Amino acid sequence: MGRVKVNLTLDAEVAEAARTLGLNMSRLAESAIADAARTERNRQWRAQNRAALDAYTDEVARDGVPLARFRAF
Repeated sequence: MGRVKVNLTLDAEVAEAARTLGLNMSRLAESAIADAARTERNRQWRAQNRAALDAYTDEVARDGVPLARFRAF
């Protein structure tokens, strides 16, 4: 996928520190945004699937792990 230009507003001291240290602010911002998006997608998925996750947790607590008798450890 291609790259797009966007405008970001940063604290002046943060931007100056990044420049002084030779940090690539675009790549750092991209990485941070990708991490935040991944975290939010995961949070939304868990919220949307909470009922199924809770039901499975209850089933395992009640009946044990499926196929546990075939485990070699």
